[in-house]
Amino acid sequence: MDLRKFAESMDTVDLGIVSRELELVERGLVLEEQGKTLRFRVRGAEHLECIAGVLNTRSKLYRLLGVDRDVDAYRRILEAVEKPAKAKETNFDMKEIEVDLLKLPFIKFFPRDGGLYATSCIYIACLENSCNASIHRTMVVDRRSLVARIVPRHLHYIVEQNRSKGMETKIAIAIGAPPAALLAAATSPPFGVFEMNVATSIDPELRIAYTPRYGLPVPMPSAVVIEGRITMELVDEGPFVDILALYDRVRRQPLIKVDALYVDESQLFHVVIPSGSEHRLLQSFYREALVWQSVSKVVPRVHKVRFTRGSGSWLHAVVSITKAHEGDGKNAILATFAAHPSLKLVVVVDEDIDPDNIDEVEWAIATRFQGDRDLVVIPRARCSTLDPSSEDGLCTKIGIDATKPLHGGEMFERVRMGTR
Repeated sequence: MDLRKFAESMDTVDLGIVSRELELVERGLVLEEQGKTLRFRVRGAEHLECIAGVLNTRSKLYRLLGVDRDVDAYRRILEAVEKPAKAKETNFDMKEIEVDLLKLPFIKFFPRDGGLYATSCIYIACLENSCNASIHRTMVVDRRSLVARIVPRHLHYIVEQNRSKGMETKIAIAIGAPPAALLAAATSPPFGVFEMNVATSIDPELRIAYTPRYGLPVPMPSAVVIEGRITMELVDEGPFVDILALYDRVRRQPLIKVDALYVDESQLFHVVIPSGSEHRLLQSFYREALVWQSVSKVVPRVHKVRFTRGSGSWLHAVVSITKAHEGDGKNAILATFAAHPSLKLVVVVDEDIDPDNIDEVEWAIATRFQGDRDLVVIPRARCSTLDPSSEDGLCTKIGIDATKPLHGGEMFERVRMGTR
């Protein structure tokens, strides 16, 4: 299913034409946070229609996965990663145009952004027989060159391997790809598992095509495909707003030289609004599934996992479980931290508490938690460098076991409307 077809049934707000600088966030961020899908065109690049908020709610994400429950969604994405399906091939039939990046709808979202950005860029790179797809924010340097924030994961590994041999890294960048490709590129399978094969397991209709210049496999159809080289030269990237709604610092990142540019104007150019609902859900959903899988190994049942909105859906988690033994809550805390090392706070609650309802979570802490008995403290552990209060990624992790005793009786029962 391509992006345009997937978006057909969505509750869409048409913003018309927006300027390149600041207007999209000023007019659209609140709407996107409310679950709306936004359509718009960017002044100076009106030939490409843009869309934001494609996967900004669980209902949209679960529609893509063909499920309607959390647990089924977790199983679906984990199975896609564990049992990828080889992507079918099609012809590369996009139109090649003159390389001029300023004719694409790159945007300055917030006042201190380092430049114009695209935020839904799927990078494809290969090392020997292994290909990788991952999403990286990308800033325009000039009309023929870019710079991306390349975090120390698989693309970074490929770049460093080539750099050690004095070689540049050939890449393709796909924007406006099918939603299954986008979700798969946001996962983190082991190196050697190609994310586009994960995407095919999600959507068997997905196709890949090989780019004309470098023969790299890209998801089709896409609105824009860029071929280029990650060079040895370093330039400034940032500042840019991260998932915590903070400005990430300026870093020296490799310059990307663009060699070819292809467009399909029948497709939609996808934009992820930084720190918005889509940004948070795309980045956190697969990690939620990993937490569900990890905690399921140590307790009888995991009902729901939520990375909290207030923590950017990244630093805090609430997990609801069914206990079989006293101490299961603490084991669940440790399993959660193991599954997502960026977490700094985990709250474990019983099945009668909804992790989506922060008032219920606080009630459980208030009535079922004692600091000398139910608190887990792990000092100086590795967490997230996005947290400005950390010491270069070292923090003290806190676990709160807010589950009731197995034999607590009516003393711990939460009163519900209509119950006696």
